[in-house]
Amino acid sequence: MQNFTVSEHEKLNTAVALGFFDGLHKGHRRVILSAVEQKKNGLLPVCFTFAQSPKEVLGKSSRGALMTTEDKLKTLESLGIEHTFSLDFKKLMNMSAKDFVEKIIFGNLNAKFVVCGFNYRFGKNGEGDTELLKKLCDENGTELKVIEPERDDGDVVSSTLIRSLVSEGNIRRANKLLCSYFGFSAVITHGKRLGRELGTPTINQKLPENLAVPKYGVYASAVTLEDGKVYCGVTNIGVKPTVGGTKLLSETWMPDFHGGEIYGQTADVRLLDFIRPEKKFDNITELKNAITDNAVTAKEIFDEVYRYGV
Repeated sequence: MQNFTVSEHEKLNTAVALGFFDGLHKGHRRVILSAVEQKKNGLLPVCFTFAQSPKEVLGKSSRGALMTTEDKLKTLESLGIEHTFSLDFKKLMNMSAKDFVEKIIFGNLNAKFVVCGFNYRFGKNGEGDTELLKKLCDENGTELKVIEPERDDGDVVSSTLIRSLVSEGNIRRANKLLCSYFGFSAVITHGKRLGRELGTPTINQKLPENLAVPKYGVYASAVTLEDGKVYCGVTNIGVKPTVGGTKLLSETWMPDFHGGEIYGQTADVRLLDFIRPEKKFDNITELKNAITDNAVTAKEIFDEVYRYGV
């Protein structure tokens, strides 16, 4: 699947899924799959989204994304979306709601079926809602489907809810609502080699820019290396206070990895469950003992919950 701009689109009849789709959670997937289902009616399933979060551009949110753009595109493709149109929100934010639908959705995308969530807003200052969209679709002879809220334990599933869960360290529930594992891919960088001295060599990674930051602490994780092999990981997200750290870092020990140097390679780390908060130990021996205990817990969690990759 390629990530096109509207001007590159061929004039095919389409089924368009509308939304920013941060995280592609359960509710988002109902929207996406509704568009994909239209393949049986001869329509090309496409996704119209934005390269940046509209809320962040408008200064309404700064808590980070639940998924990198790369992961989003990969997941959309796996769900059956054939083209994704990811535009610059700043270039469209002052377009009227009516012009957005008529010029972009009907004009450029040639939509014959449109699907969105119950709270979808569009146009300058978010003036357009699903009622206006229904009116415009009716006038154009285009079918509109509005997806009602997805609920979990009485809560409406939303990116805001999931970001709160991530910040609280409730990764297991966050993953359940995401239908995937929260995490990231990043280059392995050199550290202080303290883990090697302790007998627990780690990989150090910077979290991707603008990714939501999980609660500082230790997590059970699944780590996929460039050779495709997956290992159980013990991942610390935080600043490593025991050794006087101050910069946010992801540091992962893979107890069952016995390969050679992998600095400079990219590793994919997915958090499975929270084990304990980050803490400052009185000495290195206490730290080593805690890491060893965490590995036992991490392996139990890995065996219990890891089922699929992203």
